[in-house]
Amino acid sequence: MTTQPTTEPTTQPTSQQAAEPAPPDLRLVPDPDVTPLGAGLLAEEAALDQQVVVRQRLAETHDLLTLVLEPTTPGPLAFRPGQYVSLAVDIDGESVERCYTISSPPTRPHLLTVTVKRVPGGRVSHYLHDRLAVGDRVRVSGPLGGFTVTDHPSSRYLLLSAGSGITPTLSTVRAMADLAALGPGGLDVVALHSARTPDDLPCRAELELLAATHPGLRVIWTCDDDAPTRPGAWTGHRGLLTAAVLAAAVPDLAEREVLVCGPAGYRDAVRAMLAALGADPARCHEESFSIDEGSAPVAPAAADGADAAPVGARVRFGRSDREVVCAPGTTVLEAARQAGVRLPSSCSSGLCGTCKSTLLEGRIDMQHQGGIRPREIAQDRFLPCCSTPDGDIVVDA
Repeated sequence: MTTQPTTEPTTQPTSQQAAEPAPPDLRLVPDPDVTPLGAGLLAEEAALDQQVVVRQRLAETHDLLTLVLEPTTPGPLAFRPGQYVSLAVDIDGESVERCYTISSPPTRPHLLTVTVKRVPGGRVSHYLHDRLAVGDRVRVSGPLGGFTVTDHPSSRYLLLSAGSGITPTLSTVRAMADLAALGPGGLDVVALHSARTPDDLPCRAELELLAATHPGLRVIWTCDDDAPTRPGAWTGHRGLLTAAVLAAAVPDLAEREVLVCGPAGYRDAVRAMLAALGADPARCHEESFSIDEGSAPVAPAAADGADAAPVGARVRFGRSDREVVCAPGTTVLEAARQAGVRLPSSCSSGLCGTCKSTLLEGRIDMQHQGGIRPREIAQDRFLPCCSTPDGDIVVDA
């Protein structure tokens, strides 16, 4: 018997088969569509309230000290460059708090550094410089504040600072370098710092090395005068910062996001320079945080007779069993002082969070500047220093 070869039928592709998509283009590393230093590159900030151990003391200049602090609670720290913490120390049996900007970057989350300037007559800064030793413990809480590039995304920045105002610049530039965010395709940053003399330039070698190895970073120094021990050695700009100097150093400043930190007089002068040079006020941001290390402000005394302040809100302090009626516009912190209730406080302007308290009853009008988080407000926490009663209230104090 002869077997005839069989022929397989030819199958024509259907329209459904023809439209079948090609296999996906798999990539090991997807291209992230995020702003440098924006969402996805830095961990979300986390509440920090614990004791830390002093691991190192680094003298940056004759009056600027960096404290390297190690958390006692395991786990990485999370904050944003430019934020600050409240630091509580025990001085002669009294707990005193002050706020200091974090100078380390959030990209190094296992240690925290604060860089502290010795303030003439400053109780806390002198204690930190002269008495706080390696191995000692202090308490920190935070992070707080919104003076950070992550809140003002841009590809080009101008960081202006004077004195100890360089601390947010240190955290910011270190983070940018650690994330390889500086240079072509990344960030273009100019950091311009003003100091009294070359001897007052903090972290000069480190910042100049970063500028030499990262093409997206330019560091500019200005000094009021020469170093006393080396007259004539300073080759950079000598004298106060002026609009002409600023325009020559950063001719494209109107195209940059500008962050300014320094003493009040410096900020006032720079604000006028930026306006004269055409910078957009909406793109100019200031760190106005300052602490008076002297005595706390005294609440105004009520006048007598016909000039007495009109009756206002009744403020009751529950734990102290004290009550006071305060005039309209009086802050809860002032009311506490009038009632003889001691509340811890530092900045008196809603920045540091030192006076944070709990509202048990009633409502308040709070005008804070970053010293409290939204989740804390949702838990009836508030800042007495920048809050006025909206009717009668009861405070847990």
